[in-house]
Amino acid sequence: MLKRTLLSAILMAAASTAQADQNDDFNTYVETLKGEAIEAGIAPATVEAAFKDVKLFKRAIAADRSQPEQVKTLDTYLPQAVPQWKVDKAIRLYREHEALLTEVGEAYGVQPRFIVALWGIETNFGSYTGNYSVIGATASLAFEGRREAFFKEQLMAALKIIEQGHVAPKDMKGSWAGAMGQTQFMPTSFLNYAVDYDGDGRKDIWGTLPDVFASAANYLQQVGWRDDQTWARQVTVAESIDPALTGREVKKSLSEWQSLGVRRFDGSALPERDDITASLVYPDDVSGRIYLTYDNYDALMRWNRSNYFAVAVGYLADRIKFTDG
Repeated sequence: MLKRTLLSAILMAAASTAQADQNDDFNTYVETLKGEAIEAGIAPATVEAAFKDVKLFKRAIAADRSQPEQVKTLDTYLPQAVPQWKVDKAIRLYREHEALLTEVGEAYGVQPRFIVALWGIETNFGSYTGNYSVIGATASLAFEGRREAFFKEQLMAALKIIEQGHVAPKDMKGSWAGAMGQTQFMPTSFLNYAVDYDGDGRKDIWGTLPDVFASAANYLQQVGWRDDQTWARQVTVAESIDPALTGREVKKSLSEWQSLGVRRFDGSALPERDDITASLVYPDDVSGRIYLTYDNYDALMRWNRSNYFAVAVGYLADRIKFTDG
C-alpha cells in the first residue's frame, strides 16, 4: 500500500512538472506572437490588452486533435439538428424580425429564410456562441503546432478586429476553434465579410442583429448566392448512375439529369430546364438520401464544408418557407 501511494505521488509530481513546463513553453510562445503582431503593425497597447491573462486552452487542443467517428446518417442527424421546436422558433423569429430580414435580404440578394436558417443551425439563433477567448483559443492551437500557420493567421486577424474597435478583448468570445459570434465567423471571415449594417462604427456579430443578418447575407452573396434559385431538391435515381458523374464538381442541366434517370423524390419528371445546372450529391452513400444541388448549395459548403451542415440549413429554410403562412 505504501509503495502504491509513493508511486502515485511520484506520478502526480511528474505530471505537475510536465504541465508547468508546457505552460512555460506556451508563455514563451505568446511572447513571440506578441512580437510578431507588433511587427505586423498592431499597436503595442492593443497587443498587451488582447493577451492580458491569456492562458493555454488544453481543451481546445484536445478538441482539435479528436477525430469524431461517423456514426450518424443524414436520416438520424436531421431530426437532431432540426427538431420541431427549432422549426417553430425559426418561424417565430422570422416573423418577429421580418421587416429587417426583408430589407437585408433585398440589399444582398439572399432569401431571408436562409439567413434565419443559418442563424439557427450555427448558434441556435444566437443563444450559444461559445465562451472561449478567441485570442486564447487561436494562440493555443497555433502553439500546438499541427496547424500553426492557419491559427496564427486567425490570431493576427482577431488582433486586427480588436485594433479596429469592433469588439473589446474580453468580449471576443467564440468556439474552441475561434469561430465567433452569432454567425460563427472565423476572424479572417470577419475581416472579409462582416458588415456594420446599423452604421454605429462597429461590426458587431455578437449582439447586434442588423450586423448579424447583414454579415451572413454578405458572406453568401460574395461566395455566389443566387436569390432566383433554391438550394437543392431530394431526388431518386431510376437506374444506376456512374459514380464519376456524382459530386459537386460535376454540373449538368436538369434535362441531362432527367435523361440519366434522375427523378423528383415522388417519382415525377424533373422540370424541363436547360438553363439550370445541378450536381448529384450523396451525403451518405447510394442507400441514403440523394440530392440535386444548385449553386446555393455550393455557397453553403463554402460556409462550412459539411454536406450535413448544408442539408440541415436548406432543410430548415424549407421548413420556414412551407410552414410559414
